[in-house]
Amino acid sequence: MQEQPTTRRPGEVVFTLILLIGSLFLLWQAYGISGFSALSSAGAFPMAMSAVMVVSLAIILSNTLRKPAPAAVLERLRAEILPATVVVFCGLILVYSLILDWLGFIPASFLFLLASITFLQGGRFKRAFGLSVLSIICVYVVFRLVFQVVLPEGLIPERAIIAWVQSLFSAGI
Repeated sequence: MQEQPTTRRPGEVVFTLILLIGSLFLLWQAYGISGFSALSSAGAFPMAMSAVMVVSLAIILSNTLRKPAPAAVLERLRAEILPATVVVFCGLILVYSLILDWLGFIPASFLFLLASITFLQGGRFKRAFGLSVLSIICVYVVFRLVFQVVLPEGLIPERAIIAWVQSLFSAGI
């Protein structure tokens, strides 16, 4: 059996508060389904479950606040919650989300994969390039061609290219 820590972990209070606020929002949303009209109403079960979450998180928050704050909060927060890899990937995901509409799925995803794999493999660019190209081809074939998911087009006129390829095959038959 694992012993309970005697001090708070870095970010524990903030994380518990976020969960409590989310639970309160869910309780409010569940109340909006049918209010307190009847025990057998459509919103009764969601309200009961979200109320259990709110009460549980209030108890957890109370217990957390009773524990002493950890020593060297910033160093432990950086080491345990936000190591360099997590910070870099948050930045890469932010950049990816910003350039996805402008560049389109294929070039934006390729650049994201190339940067991510290069970073994770310590700068081996050729291997990262090959893996990125292979991954993009697989994702494109599965999602765009097999499942016919519409992906953000961006700079590459993908629909025009597909129509041109289809016209080549239909003209040859």
